[in-house]
Amino acid sequence: MATGKTGKVLIVDDETDVLFALKMLLKTEVKEVLTEKNPDNLISLLSKEKFDVIFLDMNFKSALNTGNEGLYWLRQILDKDKDATVILITAYGDVELAVRSLKQGAHDFIVKPWHNDKLLETLHNALNAKDGKKTGKTTIAAHQTTILGQSEAIQDILYKIEKIAPTEANVLILGENGTGKELVARALHEKSFRANKPFVSVDVAALTDTLFESELFGFKKGAFTDAKEDRKGRFEAANGGTLFLDEIGNISPAMQAKLLTVLQNRQVTPLGSNTLVPVDIRLISATNEPIYELAAKNLFRKDLIYRINTVELTLPPLRQRHGDVELLARHFAEIYALKNHKPVPEFAPATLQKLNQHSWPGNVRELQHAVERAIILAENNVLQPQDFTFSAMELAPVTQTIASFAAETNMPLSEIERETIRRVIEKNKGNISKAAKELGLTRTALYRRLNKYDI
Repeated sequence: MATGKTGKVLIVDDETDVLFALKMLLKTEVKEVLTEKNPDNLISLLSKEKFDVIFLDMNFKSALNTGNEGLYWLRQILDKDKDATVILITAYGDVELAVRSLKQGAHDFIVKPWHNDKLLETLHNALNAKDGKKTGKTTIAAHQTTILGQSEAIQDILYKIEKIAPTEANVLILGENGTGKELVARALHEKSFRANKPFVSVDVAALTDTLFESELFGFKKGAFTDAKEDRKGRFEAANGGTLFLDEIGNISPAMQAKLLTVLQNRQVTPLGSNTLVPVDIRLISATNEPIYELAAKNLFRKDLIYRINTVELTLPPLRQRHGDVELLARHFAEIYALKNHKPVPEFAPATLQKLNQHSWPGNVRELQHAVERAIILAENNVLQPQDFTFSAMELAPVTQTIASFAAETNMPLSEIERETIRRVIEKNKGNISKAAKELGLTRTALYRRLNKYDI
């Protein structure tokens, strides 16, 4: 039976774990995935086979040992095939090098450790661009910094972005999960005077206290057991550009203190070093946590809030963006129809009514996934109401559901929240990531509630 998958991908990296992980991830997306550990075999391989996309590591344990291996092998590939589509794999410390590679012909780059969904977006954008070159068709990237919306709520955000972007003001972006906080951060960067410098995004909620310092401030060779070489932190990687700290409301008090010191002094001290390294970054932070409530409870430093929110943007949830659901649904339909090699569908009037009546607790991200799912499963080219199904947890934001139930039953709000969390964790068989996603929480926020309620 035909799978409908197309595309042939080559992965070149000297780390077996990276090759295995990427192959497992990509083999469900494309027709064929080949791997190669030794870049010296590249030219011979390209003489025999043609690839739609090549993932190329930027650092190999090779005789070159220049730190510019990625650029060297990129030039070799493009000399062999000037139309090759190459995506560089790089560490945060080499972001500036990766930016240089774009000017020398690379299609894009991904940063280790990567997020699977963003890596797949990069792959599909590359395949779409390749297909567009072959057929002359215009393609649409699923990941872009264009913020769509006609509602008054989103137009107010767009106006503020235009005003804030050209300044050096630190920006704090507040909003529920899925409202587009990183999209706004990228738009602020691209409209700033730092646009031709790196934009480095960090999900700080995913970093333990131990990793926080090494990832953000860097380390010297020998600073700890696995520190086999010097590595720039993400502050240095973003030097001259923009550093985006996502989920900043989830970092521990100890890390808040270290971050505040760096922001005050504009200097970092890599682990294993006593040398201060000056950094020039524009800081954008984001959180879905009630950061002022945390500050009132002494869980988040007030002086750090003052440092990160010269200007504050609060993104509206999708349910408050009147008129934008249809616009966004059609936009995502076009993207995912092209991605899945299907004609762009229409929406039945009853479908649009259903979409407009849904509360969208997952916001734009939930709508995006709902449209993609409908495109894949729909029986015809007119999307019907039954093509969009929502779980019970998606029918209203969890906080609203809990509050409503508390009002109806006179049960304590905390007891209902505890029981809701317990049931969702049981439903997901103890998988914290899935439970947190269903509850509309980050993993860190869910762990905090587990400790609070002794679950």
